[in-house]
Amino acid sequence: MEEFKGDKRTKAYRDWKAKQEKESKGLGDTVEKVLEKTGVAKVAKFILGEDCGCDSRKELLNRMFPYEKPNCLTEDEYNYLADWFGQRRSTVTRDQQNSLVNIYNRVFNDNVEGTSCAPCFVNSVLKKLEKVYRKYK
Repeated sequence: MEEFKGDKRTKAYRDWKAKQEKESKGLGDTVEKVLEKTGVAKVAKFILGEDCGCDSRKELLNRMFPYEKPNCLTEDEYNYLADWFGQRRSTVTRDQQNSLVNIYNRVFNDNVEGTSCAPCFVNSVLKKLEKVYRKYK
């Protein structure tokens, strides 16, 4: 009797399974997976044709509701944040805000700008940066 060698599933099944297990970029990918699992996607394509608009809706939902997957901090960014979060501060200078915004934009692939509204800055930038920073500790 021949010894079992490797995966005996078909290549088509393995490719399909890998696609299903791929991480979602946002809500659109998750909705697509649910519709494919329940069979709704096949029905929609049967009724509406191959170009039913699903892909454009998926991309729109992914842009509107992305799942945040921050990039890793560089050593310099980590050191800057360690110093920043290691001290109690009551004010933020323009240079400090620019440095924090630059780190935030790179880590979160975003394009936020500095603001004169302190609560807005704290809620939109600092809380998220601190969350990423704390994961390194």
